Amino acid sequence: MRPSITADDSTKRIIRALERAGYQATPNRRLVARLVASTGGHFTAAELLERGRQERVNIGRATIFRALDLLASLRVVERLDLPTGAHAYVLCDPDEHHHHLVCSTCGHSVDVADGELARLVDEIGRRAGYRIDAHRLELFGMCSACASEQAAVPGPGSPA
Repeated sequence: MRPSITADDSTKRIIRALERAGYQATPNRRLVARLVASTGGHFTAAELLERGRQERVNIGRATIFRALDLLASLRVVERLDLPTGAHAYVLCDPDEHHHHLVCSTCGHSVDVADGELARLVDEIGRRAGYRIDAHRLELFGMCSACASEQAAVPGPGSPA
């Protein structure tokens, strides 16, 4: 199991990724990095903007979207296509190919190693006559904490 990574560690990792790619870690990019790193699961640009407002920092919507686009191009965050049709982002390790398990209730996300999926993807490509260049998998469900909480709440018609 991986050691726990703090928000400060994640912020520094995002800033290092920017600098390694030749981008300046401007104050706005540092702010977005800090907001992204302090999330506990998937997040939207609107949620980052709202958190910035709550913290009384001055950052615009366009700045957040530009920073997220840049971070996605550096593979520091990945865009998720949620089952609702909405889009969100999740913080990622750009050096490891992985997939995501996302709790549809609380938004908590977990990176999952590729495992046997790479072999299966190659086999699918071979059968279809394709050379697969990339793949992405997002699994949505309910995390154990939300499932436990839901089980503890009596439903309609349950004895009180």
